[in-house]
Amino acid sequence: MTLFLQASLVIWICVTLLWLFSVYIKNASIVDIFWGFGFVIVNAFYFAMSENLDLRQIILLFLVSLWGLRLTIYLAIRNGGQPEDYRYQQFRKDYGAERYWWFSYFQVFLLQGALILIVSLPLWHVQTTSGGPLTILDYIAMAVWFIGFCFEAGGDYQLYHFKKNPENKGKVLNTGFWKYTRHPNYFGDAAVWWAYGLFSIAAGGYWQIIGSIIMTLLIIKVSGVAMLERTLKTSKPQYKEYIEKTSSFIPWFPKK
Repeated sequence: MTLFLQASLVIWICVTLLWLFSVYIKNASIVDIFWGFGFVIVNAFYFAMSENLDLRQIILLFLVSLWGLRLTIYLAIRNGGQPEDYRYQQFRKDYGAERYWWFSYFQVFLLQGALILIVSLPLWHVQTTSGGPLTILDYIAMAVWFIGFCFEAGGDYQLYHFKKNPENKGKVLNTGFWKYTRHPNYFGDAAVWWAYGLFSIAAGGYWQIIGSIIMTLLIIKVSGVAMLERTLKTSKPQYKEYIEKTSSFIPWFPKK
């Protein structure tokens, strides 16, 4: 628990500095770029403070770092130089620009810091517990992680290049990973976090999978699938046909 409190202090310092920078540039969207990197920081902190390292912890350090850095770099490239995300722009209108600068510290930055700490509970358990040699569950976790990473990174890559082509404006991406699920990147993200949950179980940590559950709920019900679906249904008429043929979340063959 002491390590968890220390990690909380580290994340608090990070999000506070990030908030100050967001006030300076008047753009709260930078918090989205930090999301993946926040988990890299927390996981690396737990790893560095661990007294007895084992192979599972080293594997988890590598996997979380690869996942988090890839997501951070992708979002930095995609969002760099862009106006503030419409969500935060709406918050500014709702609360007033004169007070949103400090309100965003609580509503956006501290909230995201708290979520990072809670969601990373599986990482906390693995990195602070000597769970013994690898088991079959660890290998299953690695396989789930690999599938999830391919869907997330592959889906992001395909969508990024699809949007870069001006000929695709108003069209719906329905090829590649997007042929089998309407949200391959979100599915992949959830799968990656269930892989971390499996690592935690393999190390004897069962209740810590609440982090994987919360991440999945965030993706499906809060800031991911649900929010995007509402926007696409109104902005792209072709999306209705795409919905009828394509699985919402878990990949499956399209309907004919």
